[in-house]
Amino acid sequence: MTTMTYREALRSALRDALRTDERTFLMGEDVGRYGGAFAVSHGLLEEFGPDRVRDTPLSESAFVGAGIGAAINGMRPIVEVMTVNFSMLAMDQVLNNAATLRYMSGGQLNIPLVVRMATGGGRQLGAQHSHSLEGWYAHIPGIVVLSPATVTDARGMLLAALQHPDPVFLFEHATLYATEDDIDEQAGPADISHAAVCREGQHVTLIAYGGSVRKALGAAEELAQQGTHAEVIDLRVLRPLDMETVLASVRKTHRAVVVDEAWRTGSLSAEISARIMEGCFDALDWPVERVCGAEVPAPYAKHMEDASLPQVPEIVETVQEMFV
Repeated sequence: MTTMTYREALRSALRDALRTDERTFLMGEDVGRYGGAFAVSHGLLEEFGPDRVRDTPLSESAFVGAGIGAAINGMRPIVEVMTVNFSMLAMDQVLNNAATLRYMSGGQLNIPLVVRMATGGGRQLGAQHSHSLEGWYAHIPGIVVLSPATVTDARGMLLAALQHPDPVFLFEHATLYATEDDIDEQAGPADISHAAVCREGQHVTLIAYGGSVRKALGAAEELAQQGTHAEVIDLRVLRPLDMETVLASVRKTHRAVVVDEAWRTGSLSAEISARIMEGCFDALDWPVERVCGAEVPAPYAKHMEDASLPQVPEIVETVQEMFV
C-alpha cells in the first residue's frame, strides 16, 4: 500500500495508461509544461513527450471535438477541461456528437473518449469556476458520468473509464485533490456500475457523491454521538444511477436525505428523490429530504461561499428534524 493524494492517484492512472497503451494521449489547457491547472499531469510531458501530452488552445469546443475525432479513429484520448463551468463551451460536442454518434451510426462508430474536469465550490474562485453541473451531464443518454469521492476511486475509475467503449466523463471535486489515503497501485480498474455503502446504519440513509461524501460522513459521525446511526451511500456513478443500492438502504432505514452541492431546482437530488418515491414509497416513514447548494451564483467571499454550500451542521439538523 502507498499513501498518495487524490491528484497523485489520478496521475498514477494516467501514467499507467500512457505506458501500457500507445493509443492513449492526454490533451487540454496547460496539461503539459504547466503540469495541469490542479497539478494532476505534473511531470508527464517530460516522461512521455509532446505527442502524448498535448497543450491545447483555450477552446473547449475545439479540443473536445478533436478528442471525439481521435476516438472515432481508434485512439484513446483523455481530455482535461480545466473546470466544469468552462465545459459549457463544449456542450454542443458532448450532446450532439459524443453522446449520439454510436446511436446515429447504428453502432458503426464508437467514441472511447474520457473527459476529466474539476467541479464544485469551496475554494473562493467565484461564480465562473465553482459550480456543480455534473447533474446536467447525467441528464444525457449515451455517456457515462462518474464522480470519484476517494483516492482509490480516483485511480480505479479513471482506469475503468479508459476501457469503456462509450464516452466517460469524470467529475473531480476540486477540494479533493489534496486529500490523502492509502492505495494499492497494483489494483486494476474499479467497478463503475455501482454505488458504495461507505458507512452502515439503520436509522436514516444519507446519499451523496463527490465532495459531499466527506460531509455526509462527518454528519453521520456527529449523529452517531447522539444515538442516530446513519447509513452513508456514495453514488459514485451518476449515469447510469445505481438505484438498487439506494433503495435497499432506504427500505432498511425508512428515511433518506440527499446531499447535493448543486442547485436544488432541476437537480440530480430531485431525480433521486423522485426515484425513491417511485421505488419504495411504502417504506418511508418521512418524506425524502434534500440538502442542496443555495440558488445563487457562487459567492467569492469565504463566509458567503460556505453559507451557500451544504455543510455538516445543516445535514445534522435536517436529520434531527426527521425524528421530532
